[in-house]
Amino acid sequence: MSRTEELLAGLAGADLQSLRDEWKRLSDDDAPPPMSKELLRLAIAYRRQEQEFGGLSRRTSTRLRALRNGGNTSVHLSGEALPLKPGVKLLREWQGKVHEVLALEDGRFAYGGKVWRSLSEIAREITGVRWSGPRFFGTRDRKRTGPHG
Repeated sequence: MSRTEELLAGLAGADLQSLRDEWKRLSDDDAPPPMSKELLRLAIAYRRQEQEFGGLSRRTSTRLRALRNGGNTSVHLSGEALPLKPGVKLLREWQGKVHEVLALEDGRFAYGGKVWRSLSEIAREITGVRWSGPRFFGTRDRKRTGPHG
């Protein structure tokens, strides 16, 4: 049994305070993030595995960040586009109204009863002016593209 497996077995019955103490021991943070006992147990397990086996590669971290932010096709890694997964819904509040966009199987988007080729077309429809759709919907990888696009 690895050290991580032993730790996981020991965490299974731990109370919340014990989990918080373990988080403090394993991380640089003074306090664990606010989360349930089960999620904290999983976060501790993940942190322990990072320490034992190493963290994610830069490429994987960037991909995950892009997917978390919607994975829009405007995010490129080594020339590779990351399309939105079909079924993903984007919500954007604009001037007091919530707008919902659905990513479709073919890379297009459904909005307002129509099918659109790009998020930029939808952003223009909503605002009446030219916008970067990924910027409008907040799906760009800000670390890669910078704060101004």
